[in-house]
Amino acid sequence: MDWKIIAATFGAVFVAELADKTQLVGISLSAKSGKPWTVWVGSVAAYMVVTALSVFLGAVVGKYIRPEMLKIGGAGIFIIIGILMLWGKL
Repeated sequence: MDWKIIAATFGAVFVAELADKTQLVGISLSAKSGKPWTVWVGSVAAYMVVTALSVFLGAVVGKYIRPEMLKIGGAGIFIIIGILMLWGKL
């Protein structure tokens, strides 16, 4: 196991996920249901599935497309989404 990659991935995901809509959904569902552990289990299970899909998709796509192109493509998509949100189209 490469602990540097694990630490870098943890740090990047942790910072990226702070105060996003996932936490807001968890807060509201936990408050509404009154069962925080049940909400936690559902949240963790969903995030595990989403993460597994994205990691495996990244491994497959990474064989055919250079990582630099993926970074540029991802940045472009985020810029387009941001512009659309500013214009009220999303």
